[in-house]
Amino acid sequence: MSLVSRADARLPLLIAVVLMGGMMGILDGTMVAVAVDTLTTELGSPLSTIGWVATAYLLTLIVTIPVTGWAVGRFGARRPWLLGLVLFLAGSLASGLAWNAGTLITFRVVQGLGAGILDPLVLVLLARAAGPSQAGQVMGLMTGVLSLGPVLGPVIGGVVLDGLGWRWMFLVNLPIGVLALALAVRVLPDDRPVTADRTRLDVIGLALLAPGLAALCLALSQTAETARITAWQALTPLAAGLVLPAVYGAHALRSRRSAPPLIDLRLFAGRGFSAGVAAMTLTGVALFATLFVLPLYFQQVHGRSALAAGLLVAPAGLGAALASPFAGRHSDRFGGRTMVRAGALLSGLGMLALTRLGTGTPLIWAAAAGLVIGLGLGCVGAPAMGSLYRTLPARLVPQGSSVLYMLNQLGASFGIAAVALVMETAGDLLGGFHTVAYLGTAAIALMFLAAGFLPGRAGPAPDGTPSDAPLPEEATT
Repeated sequence: MSLVSRADARLPLLIAVVLMGGMMGILDGTMVAVAVDTLTTELGSPLSTIGWVATAYLLTLIVTIPVTGWAVGRFGARRPWLLGLVLFLAGSLASGLAWNAGTLITFRVVQGLGAGILDPLVLVLLARAAGPSQAGQVMGLMTGVLSLGPVLGPVIGGVVLDGLGWRWMFLVNLPIGVLALALAVRVLPDDRPVTADRTRLDVIGLALLAPGLAALCLALSQTAETARITAWQALTPLAAGLVLPAVYGAHALRSRRSAPPLIDLRLFAGRGFSAGVAAMTLTGVALFATLFVLPLYFQQVHGRSALAAGLLVAPAGLGAALASPFAGRHSDRFGGRTMVRAGALLSGLGMLALTRLGTGTPLIWAAAAGLVIGLGLGCVGAPAMGSLYRTLPARLVPQGSSVLYMLNQLGASFGIAAVALVMETAGDLLGGFHTVAYLGTAAIALMFLAAGFLPGRAGPAPDGTPSDAPLPEEATT
């Protein structure tokens, strides 16, 4: 058998191994959504604290992504991937053994480090393995498999919670992860770069941005616990959350080529890119707020089990999974602006429907509203991503992709923190649920407004450059 044919024969196994590793992080992030009520009771902690089980994971994932991009240039993709799997497995084991809310949150940070390495490398490894001739087929497979995460996560989480207990939501990763690690050692090619990228990691930027983002979420959490924003426990992290990102902004604009910033703020000079980022951030807010609050409604208002809550919230993820491929296929035909506006209108209707739910409302209506929200938000992601490729020069697309994904996840973490704040401070459970739905509606309204700045139908300028004012050369070198 020739070298080429052996490589072709190993491609399905390599794809399966990579998708197995990438799917673990997505499933783990969404399984926790149905465990909030259980963790609040069994760990004896308020909702504002338990919200950090998800928020700490997402925030750590966010700040790890740009470090991963730097590491690939220095070490290749294989070694970071194996490190990501080891960290994720260690975090899973430790989370399953956690003895209180504080230790669980700490160990979720370790999991987030692993997921922040694995998530961006899924695309890198599959693209390299597939090559140009099979790229479309493999990317379609990747999208289809990974989009199942928000659908299967709540259901699997409900099954595990009802049958085995909350610790097994994390311990179940161990056999899957060990198998993925063993296979990855065998099938992932050694891709150490011949000439390593000697660009230095932006350590200063990381030290400013990571605690700054965490401080903003902590301010929301402390506001929930103290029931007032003026308490020093809330004001202190709020001040840090405002000052540190501002200092990072000044640092990023002064960064030199030898140590480029984690997020180059000059990317936002493109109107279409900024609008796409805003739409994706608000999508994260709306989707994860829905996935976080709906299980609470099913469990606390209707007294349903964790499994029933997982099954009832799954339509929200299913809607997003069904709509995303449709939106991707038709965004070039109708234009990103039209698709995002249509998605915002549809999801806004679903979110408004949640404001009308009461204690006697049939459960099918809440599940149907979640499906409509998911369908609408699923129509936003692909067109917003498409705006990236239309409005940025090709050399900036990789970093732009990272920024888009990071801020989508940041929106998710803020959405969860906001839900915890509202539910903790609400006078009654149903009133808090309605307030969350109104906040989600407001986020979607802002998304509709941002869509007006997205490019319309694909139509590059005669010289082949994007039609939406790419960055000047001096701003990108």
